[in-house]
Amino acid sequence: MSWIAAATATTSPESAQQAIGYPTLFLLVLFGALVPVIPTGALVSSAAVVAFHQTAPFAMALVFVTASLAAFLGDVALYWLGRRGMGSKNGSRWLEAIRRRAPEERLAQAQAKLADHGVAVLVLSRLVPAGRIPVMLACLMAEWPIRRFARGNAPACLAWAVTYQLIGILGGSLFPEPWEGVVAAVVLTVVISVAPSLWRRVRAAS
Repeated sequence: MSWIAAATATTSPESAQQAIGYPTLFLLVLFGALVPVIPTGALVSSAAVVAFHQTAPFAMALVFVTASLAAFLGDVALYWLGRRGMGSKNGSRWLEAIRRRAPEERLAQAQAKLADHGVAVLVLSRLVPAGRIPVMLACLMAEWPIRRFARGNAPACLAWAVTYQLIGILGGSLFPEPWEGVVAAVVLTVVISVAPSLWRRVRAAS
């Protein structure tokens, strides 16, 4: 019976959470990059809160690697699908979805900034709420090869993962209970995501 006790001791609830949590985070962020309706930033911040309260080593590093890799692969896959749509006579539903989420004004701004600053705009686009899709469409219209897009998108995904992970660490450090930190991180990410659009509406109204 000693081997049963040893197996039970090594299979802690924390390790079980990690075995389920990291693949789930990867799939949700990947899917959120392909279908931009999932608040992936809030997911990363929430995962960072949970990792902050865990005792397992490298938990924060695993959240960072999982989130950034999933975001990168999702972006590259969406860009590849968009390029296929650009080359097709009838387009594609993925390209149409990208266009629907890139208003003409935002697209024009993205194209102008992309022409002036190149890859730097791609890096910053993931840190600006609703900035990723217009810049991606601008890259598609500028006929960037997928390799060039991938080279610029890699640091963008790393910076994005760091930013939202820091938000989660902030939420986790402010509250003793993980669920409180998760709520705080989600609220903060929602505020960050809606603040620019509210500011534009206020400016337009004034």
